[in-house]
Amino acid sequence: MSTPVSSRRAPLASLRRIAATRPERSTQERCEMCAEPIGEEHQHVVSLESRALMCTCRACYLLFYDEHAQLRYRAVPERYLSFPDFSLGAGAWDELQIPVGLAFLFTNSVQDRTVAFYPGPAGATESELPLDAWERIVARNPELRALRADVEALLVRRDRAADTAYSCHLVPIDACYELVGRLRMLWRGFDGGSEAHAAMDDFFARVDDRSRPAPTVTEGVDR
Repeated sequence: MSTPVSSRRAPLASLRRIAATRPERSTQERCEMCAEPIGEEHQHVVSLESRALMCTCRACYLLFYDEHAQLRYRAVPERYLSFPDFSLGAGAWDELQIPVGLAFLFTNSVQDRTVAFYPGPAGATESELPLDAWERIVARNPELRALRADVEALLVRRDRAADTAYSCHLVPIDACYELVGRLRMLWRGFDGGSEAHAAMDDFFARVDDRSRPAPTVTEGVDR
């Protein structure tokens, strides 16, 4: 005995009604810790072991803000500092063994050392930073000791108009990864090319706008 056409259509009609009333899957970004929706502008925390950045809501971010707490994660602060009197000294950049005119350096608390990365076509490349060379730079610029381990970086850039002139800013570590990701898409040739340099100029203009001068430290300075 055959089923009436109207009966066969009933389940299909029900499925269509369900599909029509089902809410669309949200494309909004969510906190990677509690899954709460977050805006395009949001905070990050960093895993001390893996170095991975996690997007977080404000509540989760604040859980990891105490830099002295014994935790697996650290909240990335939002301060920007400039060092108007930053000085490298003759040959110091070459001693750091960084082949391009831009690098960011941060303290890895797990490894208990300062590490340096520079941008390129493959993203961020780690440089084997000679510890004694970096210590001499810090001795000349004691203000750099304000750097917070794991969550902040020192962004050093060579002036293209004067190879011996360098600028230095203290920035959140996520800002460095943002810059590296942007440059990776634009990088051409050995030095990056015109588009990459334009992106750097734009990035550093924004950093300058957000930065305030670092507190001056005069004790033990040997320039």
